[in-house]
Amino acid sequence: MAREPLIAVPRVAVIVVAAGSGTRLGGGSPKAFVGLDEHSILRHALRGVFAAPEAQVIVVAPAGREGDALTEALEAAGGRRDLISVVPGGATRQSSVQSGLHAVWPDVDIVLVHDAARALTPPAVFERVIAAIDGGADGAIPVLPVIDTIKRVAGSEIVAGVDRSELSAAQTPQGFRREVLDAAYRAAMDEFTDDAALVAEAGHPVAAVAGDELAFKITTPADLERARGLVAPLAHVPVSLTPSPAAPRVGLGTDVHGFGGEGSLWLAGLEWPGEPALSGHSDGDAVAHAIVDALLAAAGLGDIGTHFGTDRPEYAAAHADAFLARTLGILGEAGWRIGNVSVQVQANRPRFAARRAEAERALSAALGGASVSVSATTTDGLGFTGAGEGVAAFAVALLIPA
Repeated sequence: MAREPLIAVPRVAVIVVAAGSGTRLGGGSPKAFVGLDEHSILRHALRGVFAAPEAQVIVVAPAGREGDALTEALEAAGGRRDLISVVPGGATRQSSVQSGLHAVWPDVDIVLVHDAARALTPPAVFERVIAAIDGGADGAIPVLPVIDTIKRVAGSEIVAGVDRSELSAAQTPQGFRREVLDAAYRAAMDEFTDDAALVAEAGHPVAAVAGDELAFKITTPADLERARGLVAPLAHVPVSLTPSPAAPRVGLGTDVHGFGGEGSLWLAGLEWPGEPALSGHSDGDAVAHAIVDALLAAAGLGDIGTHFGTDRPEYAAAHADAFLARTLGILGEAGWRIGNVSVQVQANRPRFAARRAEAERALSAALGGASVSVSATTTDGLGFTGAGEGVAAFAVALLIPA
């Protein structure tokens, strides 16, 4: 009997830290899931990772967003699920990296830690870090020379100048021999700003390799605009045998869910404490699901079951932002952008009047800022919604060629 060929286990692992909240970025969702173009920051970061030398890839995602991170990783990897792990992050960057370290395969010799926020890092930077460790270094990080004049300041007073010839700006990925990084994390008693500082504190020298201007960190809205400007010239519409969209298109979506789920009610992207939960494979958010159906119908790309069916366990218990952000990506890949969305909720409860604007903001943010309007009505006691058995939602979406 012929044996199946053995699959070589990579000797390198890359921990992609993507668990940050993105408060300073103000993108309306965790930083890694904010869009650069039709794709998220995380997707762009993972493209660079998978273009680098083959490695086990561990994505450290915000708790509750593991399914979204897995979807992004699978699409960036071209389906190489055997290389991918997703783990939830911790309260700090250091605890998130430690969570990723627990998932590294036993045969891995070199571990790279990379910030997803450095989404445009070229694959060559990964190669330089790995080469330095192969050359005998315990650890290596990419750096750029500091070109600005640096001053030491106390309050509003300049105290002294700083010799910038001795300074460099650290980037990621930061790579280490696996046993060195593991031991440094076990011994760590304090929080450090990066892994190189933690390893140096443990007594190991860290080498410097050339960084890259494209490996800047997306932290502020200005950084995000810079990254979008760099990505835009590279954007393309995938080759298709179907004609390019030439005119706006309209789609209709409908969804219903009955009460009877566990936990809190989630509707229109909001949690409604004290209200009975809806049942469903995800969180039962009929409003978000109707919007997804309307958008996909307008684009002629199937329906919610096509992309988010019960055979996709990563969407179990997922909330509106996960569904809507992924739908936005699907539309962008097909050459569409959203004109506007209108959705009507039919239910006796919850009462939408006080939170209508909040719901519109949440749905709009998940759709990349697209205009979303929400209205609500009862059915005068008629039908299952009138009897208080569940919620129905009807959405209309307008798409415009990108």
